[in-house]
Amino acid sequence: MLAFFLSKIVSFSVVAHFLKSEAMSKLSTINNKINNIMALKIKPLSDRVLIEPVAAETKTASGIFIPDTAKEKPQKGTVVAVGNGTKDHAMTVKIGDTVLYGKYAGTELKLDGKDYLMMREDDILAII
Repeated sequence: MLAFFLSKIVSFSVVAHFLKSEAMSKLSTINNKINNIMALKIKPLSDRVLIEPVAAETKTASGIFIPDTAKEKPQKGTVVAVGNGTKDHAMTVKIGDTVLYGKYAGTELKLDGKDYLMMREDDILAII
């Protein structure tokens, strides 16, 4: 009986250690994103939004690799910077929101080796 309880205690401590490492990993990821946002030296004006597109899919669900020439332009991204809005329109999106936007929306920018899209908030279709 004692061995049973000891095995349960050991398995509980393993699970607790795993959950702690998962939480630390997520905190580290969030901290890196905040540092990246703070490092940007661009501030959108009025109702414009700076979006970092998600990486295009490189493999299908069945495991087939997609060549670079056949990849579709992503329509999903993370808001990295937001303007102040206009006097008639307050901004709805905030930094960190994941959004869907039109296929040909925005202007492509390359800052510090990363690709971004600058677009008006009206070009954003939805917040996920």
